[in-house]
Formats: sequence, structure tokens, C-alpha cells
Amino acid sequence: MSFNTIILIGGIVVLVGFLLAGAYAVTRPQPEVGGHPKGLYVLFFAEMWERFSYYGMRALLIFYLTKHWLFDDSKANLIYGAYTSLVYITPVLGGYLADKWLGQRKAVLFGAIILTGGHFLMAFEGNGGQNDATINIFWLALSFIIVGSGFLKANISVIVGQLYPRTDIRRDGAYTIFYMGINVGAAVGTIIAGWLGENWGWSWGFGAAGVGMLLGLVVFVVFRPLLLGQGEPTDPQALKRPVAGIKLEWLIYGAGLVSIAIIWALIQYQDVIGTLMLICGAILLLYILAVGMFELPYGSIAKAPSGSRNLFNGASALILIGALLYSGTMLGFWAMSDWIPGIIALAGGALLVAVILQQSMSKTDHARDRIFAIIFLIALQPVFWGLFEQAGGSLSLFTDRFVNRAGIDASLFQSVNPIYIILLGPVLAALWPFLARRNMEPSTPAKFGIGLVLLGSGFLALNWGAHAAGMAVATPVIFIFLIYFLHTAGELCLSPVGLSAMNRLSPKHMASLIMAAWFFGTAGGNFVAGLIGEATGGESGDATKQSILAIYSTIGWVTVAIGVGVMVVAPLVKKLLHLDTLKDDPDTAMEGEREIGEPQAAGAVQTQSETKPLGNA
Repeated sequence: MSFNTIILIGGIVVLVGFLLAGAYAVTRPQPEVGGHPKGLYVLFFAEMWERFSYYGMRALLIFYLTKHWLFDDSKANLIYGAYTSLVYITPVLGGYLADKWLGQRKAVLFGAIILTGGHFLMAFEGNGGQNDATINIFWLALSFIIVGSGFLKANISVIVGQLYPRTDIRRDGAYTIFYMGINVGAAVGTIIAGWLGENWGWSWGFGAAGVGMLLGLVVFVVFRPLLLGQGEPTDPQALKRPVAGIKLEWLIYGAGLVSIAIIWALIQYQDVIGTLMLICGAILLLYILAVGMFELPYGSIAKAPSGSRNLFNGASALILIGALLYSGTMLGFWAMSDWIPGIIALAGGALLVAVILQQSMSKTDHARDRIFAIIFLIALQPVFWGLFEQAGGSLSLFTDRFVNRAGIDASLFQSVNPIYIILLGPVLAALWPFLARRNMEPSTPAKFGIGLVLLGSGFLALNWGAHAAGMAVATPVIFIFLIYFLHTAGELCLSPVGLSAMNRLSPKHMASLIMAAWFFGTAGGNFVAGLIGEATGGESGDATKQSILAIYSTIGWVTVAIGVGVMVVAPLVKKLLHLDTLKDDPDTAMEGEREIGEPQAAGAVQTQSETKPLGNA
């Protein structure tokens, strides 16, 4: 029996085991199982199947682009980065629509339906080559998946937090369990879809991903009552109001379908995607910053001091003008030196810092300070994910061509990361409270810094191992396991902690938008990943062992330096969290329960040392 077959059987056994455990949890008569509401397990399995489909498809994508559609390495990496970035951009719109009208549950349901269609469309492979008309179905399938993810991704994470009061000490544990569901699906999906795709044909692998998404949709619909009414629209009547003779709810769904056509055109022009990301990212962060500085402290933006608002508007205009000029230069609309838009944007940034400092000194507001901390954490997302997402692009090509794999399919190595998360997740979940009880737990921003150092160290370890073994021979596979181990440890220091931070620190009326901004930062990282992957191809477009390792060495050292810098400023950012004054929302706190926050231990976003019931004080 081959290693590939053994891995496949192991993946199936793990999947069946989790399904049996899930069936046991949701069929218990009591409202909670294992100390958590049963709705958490519904979301666990819905997200598990969605990640099964997403990562199962992703495991094959870079090979599908290079071996079936015959793109060169540089172009394939750029397409991969553009696609994955759009998957994380669209949650901005989906999050806004859910906050404003749809509610999270309806948004997730609509997204799941579109995703199911997209994954099944991937099964139409045609004859291959870029002259095959079937490639248009491929672009359409990507568009379905991108739009569907926009409605589902941020909103299902928000529902997890809605199951608990804001200061409930179980929240980090809940997100860790939820994150385990993500990675069980990712591991098993990569193994099953990857094995089928590489051994039976592309359509088999992508078809398996479609079946997984369909099962996730069924779970979410059948077990809806266990969500206890969370994620519903804030104003159900608003959805029934006619707009141009059409109910608002149906108008939103129609707009979602129209956006598929827009994405279909956009995904084929990757440079345009980068431009839109730069401009939209600047607008999104400036909007969140405006709310944090003016609406939260003063009740509305209009009531804020006019001088500060005018300075902020001027700073925003300079930043956006700089972004537009730079984007136009990159797209070839006009000829301009890069330093001109750079100086304009830098001037806007300096003015923006002045406004922030002025407002911070003139009016104390903890909610505003948390917005500042949120923006700092989100700004680190493109750095982390730009490097981490080499796993599905250049690192997969490196593994396929330059590593002694002992006959194991290259796509299956993408399951190593989620398997490590399943193994290491409980260790980290236990480690943080253990350190907190001894006043030794790193703060949330410090954990981000640690994650970046581990990420950079992974690339340096692979670079060292490949050179130590000899560039003329295949790199020992142990160094692939090592880079995934270090990257996974870094991910666990950043991603679940960040998810919890966004949900807990954001104002309630901005919950989905803040979560969407978090995923927008991830989107920026995915596009950066495509650019880095494109660079590994050099001028010829075909990646070599030397070109990949040269890039890995550079980004490794730079990321370690950034991580160290983040740890240095972490104490200052930690003060902005103001966890000692964070309270439950009146409508989410349990009746009769009053909770207070203790002075912040050196804690993460949520630890037992930070909050506890008043009766136990």
C-alpha cells in the first residue's frame, strides 16, 4: 500500500470520527455540551465543510493552473494570489450588508448556496490550455466562490461570538474550537480532493470539494434552531420594504448575483485587482478611523470639533490622491515617477498622525483607543499572510520539483499545516491560561510579534536546510515539515487570537464590518503572496530552486525584524485595549449577572485572569 493511499485512508477515518462526535453533540437533550452551547458545534461543522471545499480546491489550484491551463509559474502565482485575495475582500461587502440589513444567518445561507454552485462548476475542466473556451467556466467558478465567500466568511465567525456574552471567559475557547473545525476541514479536504485530483483527474478532486460545500449547507439549514436566534436581522421589516418595486432582501440577493459577472471580468486582470485593493483598503481603514475618532467619542461625526474633522478630511484626501496617482502609474494611464505619489501619501499620513495625537490628548475615550489597536493589528495582516500563503503557491511548486517527497503527491503536503493546527491548537489553548495564572502570558500584540518571528524563521530554516543538503540534490522533506511547523506555530499566535480580538473589541454596531476589515487585511496579504510568488519566477516566468530560495531568504529576515519591532511596541498597544473597562452589552449579558474586568494581566484578548463574575471577586 502506497503512502498516498495510507494518507487518504487516515483522512477518511478522521473525518468519520469527527462526524460521529458532532452527531453526538448536537443530539444531546441538554442545551450545552462540553461547556459550550450546541450552536457552536453547528457552526463548527458548517465551517468545517466549507473549509473542506475551499482548501480541497486550493490544494489543486496552482497545479491546475500550471499543468492543465498551462500558465507559467509567475502568472500562475499571480492568478492564485489575485483569487485568494478577492476571497477575503468580498467579506467587506458581505459584512456590511449583514450588519445593515440581512443579518448574519441569511448572509451565510446565501453565501453557502453560491459557494456550492461555484465548487461544482470547477469540475468542468475541458481539454486544457489557454485557448480552450472552457477556461471561461473556470473563471466563472472562481467568481462564484469569491462572491459566496464574501457573504459567508466574516459572518459565520461573528455568529460564534454572538453565542456568548462579551466578557464570557469561554469565548477564546469557543474560537479555538471553531478554528479546529476550520482546520479539520482543511486537512481532510486537502487529502481527499488532492488525492482524487492527482490520481483520478481534476474534475474528481473539484467535484469532491463541491460535495463538501453542499454538506455544509445542509448542516447549517437543518440545525438552524440550535443557533438560538443569533445572527437574525436587526430590523426584519426593513428587508420587506420595496425598493423600485422589489423587496430589499431580493434586491440584495440580485446584486450579489450581478457581482458574480463583475468578478468574472475582474479576476482575469490581476493588476486591476491590486489597484482596487490599494484604494478600497485606504478608504475602509480611513472610515473605521473616522468612526473611532469622531463618532464613538462624540456621538456622531457631525458633533466632533470641526477643526479636527477638516484636518482629517485633508489627510484622507492626500492619502487617496497618492493612492490614485500611484495606481494610475502602475496601470499605465500616465507616466509619473513613483516618488511623487509617495510624497503626497506620506504628507497625508503625517497629517493623519497629527490629528490622531491631537484627539488622543484632547479627549479620552476607550472605545476610540480600541479602534486604534484594531487598526494596528489589521495592518500586520498583509505582512503575515503575504508570506504564509506561499504554501499554496511557490512553496507547493518548490515541494513538487525540488524536494525528496518519497512518492507522496505534492498537493497532500498542504494538509500538513491544518494537521499541525489540530495537534498544536489544544496545546496553545492550554498554554495561554497556564501563563496567565502566573502573570506571564504575552499580550495580544506581543503574540502577533511572536507569530511574525516564527513565520520568518520558517523561511530561513528551509533556506538553510536546502543549502546544507546541497543545491544540486533534492531537499530533504524534513525541512518542508519544519517550515510548516514554524508557520503553524506562528499562525496560532496570530489568527485565532486576532479573530477573538476583532469580535470582542469592536463596537457592536460595527462587528461584521470590523471582522470584514480583518479579512480585508488577509486579502491584502494574499495579493502580496501572489506578487512574491510571481517574483520567484524571475524574468523568464519559470521558478528555479535558486530564485525561490533567494526570495525566501530576503522575506525571512525582513519578517523576523518586523516581528521583533512589534514585540517592542506591544506594551504601548496593550494599553489601548482597555480590557479593564470592557463590559457586556446589555442585551447579551445573562440576566442577573454582573461582570467586572480586573486590571489586565499580561493577557491575551480573553483569559480567565482578565474577567470573572462579581460574585467570585
